[in-house]
Amino acid sequence: MWLITSLIAAIFITGLWFVAPKRYKLGFLSMMLWGLSIMVLIDHVLGYEGGEFLEMETEGLITNGVVLGIAMLIPLFIIWEITVLISKIKGGSDWQ
Repeated sequence: MWLITSLIAAIFITGLWFVAPKRYKLGFLSMMLWGLSIMVLIDHVLGYEGGEFLEMETEGLITNGVVLGIAMLIPLFIIWEITVLISKIKGGSDWQ
């Protein structure tokens, strides 16, 4: 389910990237989200041993698949926000 969560976030942010101002650096966030989605897909394909491909529960520390997907998105949003703040502090011309 964390694959679906990351894909939904990537598709949504990519759609926003087309309409939102460039100062929000949504292209950078979109690339990070697509990278996450591809990595999770590869993990699913290489670790597939039969049975369900999309699992609702995990055997790790976080047992809910949706919560795991959200937990994977949080660091990406933190990194994106830091880059936007640094761009604002440096005084980019599009922050007026």
